[in-house]
Amino acid sequence: MTALFSIQDLPRLGPERVSLVTQAKAKRRRAVSPLNGMGRMFVVAADHTARGATGAGSNDMAIANRLDLLSRLVTVLRRPEVNAVLGSADVLEELLLLGALDRKVVFGTMNRGGLQGAEFELDDRFTAYTPEALANSGFDGGKMLLRMDPGDAGTVRTLESCATAVDRLAGHSLMAMVEPFMSRRQNGQVSNELTADAMARAIGVASGLGSTSAHMWLKVPIVPDLPRALEATTLPTLILGGEVPEDQDRMLDAWRAALTLPTVYGFVVGRPALFPRDHDVEGAIDAMIGLMR
Repeated sequence: MTALFSIQDLPRLGPERVSLVTQAKAKRRRAVSPLNGMGRMFVVAADHTARGATGAGSNDMAIANRLDLLSRLVTVLRRPEVNAVLGSADVLEELLLLGALDRKVVFGTMNRGGLQGAEFELDDRFTAYTPEALANSGFDGGKMLLRMDPGDAGTVRTLESCATAVDRLAGHSLMAMVEPFMSRRQNGQVSNELTADAMARAIGVASGLGSTSAHMWLKVPIVPDLPRALEATTLPTLILGGEVPEDQDRMLDAWRAALTLPTVYGFVVGRPALFPRDHDVEGAIDAMIGLMR
């Protein structure tokens, strides 16, 4: 699909945006497969700001400039190997207007209510896309964050909401991307337990959500002894990119090893691809695509 507008045009659209987004959704050509030409899935993630997360690397407000973020996303999505994108409605609709979602697999983020740093951070309520909105938009799936703290009674609400979302997505034959963690709050800060045992437990709970796992994909971080953690599932799995690394070569080596595991199909990468420490977005994407080859 040809871009309807340039990035600089977007702030001036005003009330016209409503009909223009509707037209763009109708014209977009959908992906024919969830996998790229190498039999992998490479998802660029851009749903951070909907949870109040604006930092990348040493810059606490790196993601806050919307036009800059969109420019980086368009650059990344020009690559055919980057065959998928994850975002909130505002970001995805802007990418639609820029013609950047043609033939891409599109995941809408769903639960963004657990704002980063808030007292209620672990109360990951569903404040973004619904399964019905995703289906009506012609998108391919929904992503949900599932952080489980045994010491927080609110976790059960998140579990129930995620289970309901898995079923409703399946009712529309849409993929459910579930990102599970065992988490805890210490000194007012939420942290995830990044061990093989904790990840195996989180995967087990996530895999059992809802009344079918047929449409489920898992999104997991690199942890020590990742092969043992992933013995907990046979579901298709994507590796989480996470924070901008201090040592990119070490990160790439870990991803290369992960791609040898039978359930791992690719990556979900946001900040390491869009805001690399050396500011070379094209170079970062080249390195990541190289792993898939």
